[in-house]
This record gives sequence, structure tokens and C-alpha cells, in this order.
Amino acid sequence: MLPSSLPTLTLTLLLALGHCLRDEHPSSNSTCRHDYCVLGAGPAGLQIGYFLSHSQRDYIILERNSAPGSFFNIYPRHRKLISINKIYTGRWNREFNLRHDWNSLLSHRPDLLFQRVSKQLYPDADDVPRYLSLFAKELDLKVQYGVDIGKIRASEDSDQGGRSYTLIDQNGLEYSCRVLLVATGLWVPEEVKFFGSELVEGYESIPVDPEEYQNQAVLILGKGNSAFETAQSILGRASRIHLYSPNPVRLAWQTHYVGDLRAVNNELLDTYQLKSLDGLVEGGLEEIAIVKYSPGKKASGKEKKSDRKDKKGRGQLYLTLADLLQENNGNRSSGITAATLPGYHNDNFSLRQPYDRVIRCLGFRFNFSIFDSSARPPCSSVARGRFPGVTAWYEGKRTPGLFVLGAAAHSRDYRSSAGGFIHGFRYTIRSIHRVLEHRYHGKTWPTTKLETTQLLSWLLKRVNEASGPYQMFGVLADVILLRGSYCEYLEEFPIQALAQFTNLSGHQVTEQGLLVLIMQYGLNRTDTLGPGRAESEWTRAWKSNFLHPVLYYYNTLPTEQDMKYRPVGWPLPRPKAIHHIIEDFLTEWDGPISHSQPLRRFLEHCLQTDLRAFYAESCFLFSLTYTEPPLFCRLGYLKKQGIVGKSKQWQRSHEDGVMADDDESRTSPEENSLPEYLSEAEPSVTSGMNFDL
Repeated sequence: MLPSSLPTLTLTLLLALGHCLRDEHPSSNSTCRHDYCVLGAGPAGLQIGYFLSHSQRDYIILERNSAPGSFFNIYPRHRKLISINKIYTGRWNREFNLRHDWNSLLSHRPDLLFQRVSKQLYPDADDVPRYLSLFAKELDLKVQYGVDIGKIRASEDSDQGGRSYTLIDQNGLEYSCRVLLVATGLWVPEEVKFFGSELVEGYESIPVDPEEYQNQAVLILGKGNSAFETAQSILGRASRIHLYSPNPVRLAWQTHYVGDLRAVNNELLDTYQLKSLDGLVEGGLEEIAIVKYSPGKKASGKEKKSDRKDKKGRGQLYLTLADLLQENNGNRSSGITAATLPGYHNDNFSLRQPYDRVIRCLGFRFNFSIFDSSARPPCSSVARGRFPGVTAWYEGKRTPGLFVLGAAAHSRDYRSSAGGFIHGFRYTIRSIHRVLEHRYHGKTWPTTKLETTQLLSWLLKRVNEASGPYQMFGVLADVILLRGSYCEYLEEFPIQALAQFTNLSGHQVTEQGLLVLIMQYGLNRTDTLGPGRAESEWTRAWKSNFLHPVLYYYNTLPTEQDMKYRPVGWPLPRPKAIHHIIEDFLTEWDGPISHSQPLRRFLEHCLQTDLRAFYAESCFLFSLTYTEPPLFCRLGYLKKQGIVGKSKQWQRSHEDGVMADDDESRTSPEENSLPEYLSEAEPSVTSGMNFDL
């Protein structure tokens, strides 16, 4: 007799195979072939899915659960996000508003924003799966749910002329693709093994009802947001809460790293500094031991009534040092003696009192277990190897064709930018897609062709609106390829890969050189809330401490060696010329004196040309008195374009035939405007004949 589960298994295989019917050359009856396999339907998986769908590529998104964003069904455990959802900015510019919308994914749909599911500044975690489901459904993304990939291997594919990846699910069905995009995030709880670690509860499984901690002493291992989130939820119920980890607490508003402790979770800092029984302690995790109180034994030489078992019969826990247990043969069952506790040797030891609970809140790590040796990316060199090691363009090291997306790719900017969070990796994923488009489909990185006279206005527009470089400061930058009378403008290039610019973008750097526009914080460490924390004088822009635009000018493309030996703390090698735009309290870099004029003079220095704008009558005079009029006049006025300063002069210029008298030119000075992107940037227009820079 057949097992009852066999019909169900057969039906599952048939349904899965139905997704493969459109494959032209399946290698077997149980293999689905696609150009791109996306592993995971979280925010990163759906974001790359949108770009692949928009460019009409052959892809499939594989998700082991029944809906997208399943991570957020569990985490954060206490359900409040720390990502900002600022809906009201006073502006209607969509690109600008994304600077303050940390949860929306990128798409061509202006209405498909996170604010459709929540208007809270710090939304509830349940809102994320709702938004992701909405995003996947309305964009008709190709997501296959219930596919739990248990093994991934790589092989050389003779049919496709290169490497391919095979993914095997729980039913033995194989998915084959030439490009594997891993968007599984970080979900394996980080653990540190020490003596007694089995007595420690994990963040992933602790009770979330504060009443469960009533009058209990709690020790939390870790000082990140999950640790403080846990502490804050029980602050009004626990008798005392101590947080223990190797490093002091790092506050996001001091470090400018959004992954550090956020103010929304830091109420315990008040109770610590105001001496209300809670506190923070530093020490190594590998050096400690957690031991359970054993009745009949004395702790620290004396037995107290308060040290007996709690109401639920759970023995109390002590933190001690592993070295003190060696004489006791490391046998926890032998109980505690006075000599095994630090309080015996130091009666002022901070953590000498027992705890009812010890909770581990150490974050998460990447799941390497599903990759065999042929497809496994190496561990990163940062964050205790919690991330896979990737190149500057997010391709796995030693795993060509395997790209890591989203939070799992955070090793490239760990503790320095926002690549581990939605508002950061939505832009790095767009950059990865542009790399894929060039490598596999021959499409060069998108550019905007500008006349050199338009460059100043375009730069001002970007620094005042662009959300990609603003969120991924120090990581994504705009690259301007100088071509003489015109330039090509590329947006959001990963600058750590600048030495590979031509290979990744498909564009050449000419002898005129290039400019790189990047947002960065100052290198000067300062009291972020103290006096003198910000600069306001444009002549001291290079000393700016807060986020501000910086332009680097290179006459040749930096090499790999240049990138490797760049100055400490610099995102780029030392350039031929550099310009800092003074930090601005309002993040509005549109002041004619403090922002626009110094930027214009820097560009004129790099380009060796006059970039001022002139009225038509001034260009007319220059044309009569100079061998070579300014560039603005050559590209505008001498081509029968320009702006006339006064109505009477405008009328006379037409009467005298200085300006063309045709149907297209019969507009008033008020109607004769620059292109939309220039008018938005408010270009400076000057009149005069002084050529001194």
C-alpha cells in the first residue's frame, strides 16, 4: 500500500513543474531553468525582482514561506520598527521625500509607497509583510512560494558557456540559473559558546509578555538594538536589568550609523545614569561562564534567603569567569562554591548578584549551510564573519555569477553606511542590476548627456534632491565623465569599484578626466550636541562635520592600488582637486554665495573654462569684443538661444535681428525659461563682462 503522503508529494511536484513548461531546454523532467534565480522574497528579493521584471528578464523568485517578508512576522520581537517613515516633509518632490522614507521599495509607481500601509513614524513590524505583499501583487512579480532550498551547488555549464548554479528544494526539484541572486538576509541567531551557554535564553524564543519578568533580575548579553528593545519592553516589570558585552554602547546619533542604538530604544540609559538599578557592563563573552545556583551551597561565602529558587522553581543564575571554574573541573553539576564566583575575590564586582534570567541578544548571521563547497562564498573579514565576503560590486568572492543582495551584503559598508537596511540596499540593488545589464545584456550604465554649461545646475539639483547618494553616503556616488563641451552623468555608482569603472559600466574615461560627487560626513570627531559642532562659513567647508556633498576631480581613473592605499578614512584616493560644499542645517545647498558660487569656481578650475551664465545682450557684446566668447554664449546665444535681461532689450534684439524672429522664439522673457531640470536647480544668471575667476 502506498504511503498517504505520496499523492500530496506527486501533486506538489506537478505544480512546481508547471512553472517550468515555458523553459526551452530543460535538462530533465525535474529541472527548471531561468537566467536569474532570486533566493528569498524579502525586501531585497522583491526589489531586484522589480528591476528584472521591468527590464523583461527571465527570472524566478523562490521563497520558502507562504508570503513575502516572513522575517518581519517574528522580528523585531517587540514589534516596533526603528526605520523612519516620515510622510510629511513639506515637499512634493518624490525623490527628495525618499530621503526620509526608509521602508518603501523603488518602482515606477509613485503611489506604491510604504505610507499606504502605515502613517506611523516608527511603524509596526506587521506592516512590512503587508506592504511587500502589496508590492509583489501590484507589480505582478514572479514569486514561487513554499520552495525551501536546502542545497546549492555550482558547475560549469557548456550550454550557456560559463558557470551555472543549481538549487534543490525540499521535494528534490532542481532550479538551474546562470546568475544566482541571494537575498535571504540574516536570520540565523548569532551565538557565542561559553561554559553554561545552554542556560541562556535566545532573543528568538523569549517570552514577549512583560508580566513574565515581574520582579526578576535579568542579564542581557549584547548592547545593540535587539538588546535594548528587550530591556525597554520589561523595564517596568523587571527588578533590575544589566546589559553585558565587550564594547561600550554606541549611539546612532553620535556615530551616524543607523544600526547603532537608536533613541527609540534607549530608555534604559536614563535608568542607568539616574541610578535606578539598571546598568551597562563591558567584558568578553568568551571569558565568562553562566552557572546555576545549587541549594545547600554557599554563594560568596553566605547564603541569603533572596538567593533561593524563584517562585517557579527556577534556580538562579550567576555570571562568573571561566578561569575560576577550572579548579572545579568545569563540572556545572558540582554547583557553586564561594571560590568559583568573582565576588569572592572582589567584593565590589559589578555582576556579583544572581539573575533569574540570562538572555542572548547578539544579532543574526548569514546562513552558509545551504551552499556546498563549489558555491559557498567565504566569510567576511568584518563583524566576526557574520556576512558573506563580496566584491565592491556585491558579487561573491570566488563565486562568479553569485551576487549577494540586501542585509547580507552589508559587509561592504558595515558600521559606515546604510547598506544593511531597506533605505540603503534598495539603491545598491539598483546598482547591481545595472552591472548585470551590462555584463549579461550589453547595456551600458544609464547616462544623462549635459552641455558643460548645464553641469553646475545639474549638480545642485542632485545634491538637493537625490536620495541614493544621500542614504548610501560614502558608498554610492555620481560619476561625471568630462568630454570637453559636454559631459556624461552617471548616477549611483559603487565607488569602491571605481578602479573597475569601465568594465562595470561600459563607459570610457577620456583625457579630460572625471568628477565624482559623493555625500560624506567629516573626519573630525566632535561632540555632536556640543557648541561649535557645525561649520557655517563656506571658506571652512573642508572642516564640515555633518553630512555634506564633496566633489573629487581626477584627470585619470584611479587604479586598484590607488584605492587600496587611499588616506585613512577617505572613501576615495587623493584627487587632483577636491571641493567640499559647506554643511547646511536644512540640508538645502542652494545658497548663491555659500554653495553655488564656490562650486562654480571649483568647476571652472577643473574644466579651465568660464561657466558663468549671461544675458543675451552681454553675449552680444562679448561676441564683438572677444575672440572667443564664454562657453555659455557659444553654446547658447550664438546658436540663437539665450535669456534677455529686460523687456525693452528683448524687443530691440528682435527688431535689430540679433535674436531669431520666428514662431518658436516669439515668447516673452518670462516665458523663455531653461529646461525643467535646470529651472528646478535655480541656476545663477549673471550679467557683466568681468572674466576674472
